[in-house]
Amino acid sequence: MVEIQSFAPILDGTDAKFASKSGGDSLPARVTVSGHPGSGTSTLVAGLCKQLNWEMLNGGQVFRNTAAEKGMTLEAFGQYCIDDDSVDKELDQMLTDAMLSENSPQIVESRLAGWWAFKHQLNCPRIWIEVSEEVRANRVVNREGGNEEEQLALIRERMEYDGARYKQLYDIDIESKEPYTCIIDSDTMNAEQVLSAALEHLEAYS
Repeated sequence: MVEIQSFAPILDGTDAKFASKSGGDSLPARVTVSGHPGSGTSTLVAGLCKQLNWEMLNGGQVFRNTAAEKGMTLEAFGQYCIDDDSVDKELDQMLTDAMLSENSPQIVESRLAGWWAFKHQLNCPRIWIEVSEEVRANRVVNREGGNEEEQLALIRERMEYDGARYKQLYDIDIESKEPYTCIIDSDTMNAEQVLSAALEHLEAYS
């Protein structure tokens, strides 16, 4: 079991927590993991949780839970968010509030988690998983079948839409890497190598 210990407040006044590892070392216990769909963020988070016995909060799960609470399918709720910008903002605020909570899970995973931590000046590692459009398309085809060229076109269409939406809602350039303390290029790395790189960054950050 990972032992959670209190730690001295950091300079911006935000309380930080650290988690003990075997051997008495410590790792920062608030970490954000972000990346485009298909980049492998969920795989990395699962690996970190298993390796460190940590808990996580997933932005996609917040979306799914809210859809279920409203009695809507994911498709219908997605359209609802498109039609009403305030819904997206409400979901992101829920994620931010959880991140800032004293009882925040050690890992927060979402496309904008790193941005929210950066904007709120949280002194924590903010990891971005970089992956090319071509590799993402290949992963989708391997997982779900279909045509790679069609998947690539869909990915580019979604990236263009999401980029415009984040710019409109928050004045955020989703392609900017400014918020991140670590960028892992996963194009030529397997899941174990990505996990190893993330753990190395956490140890260096602490």
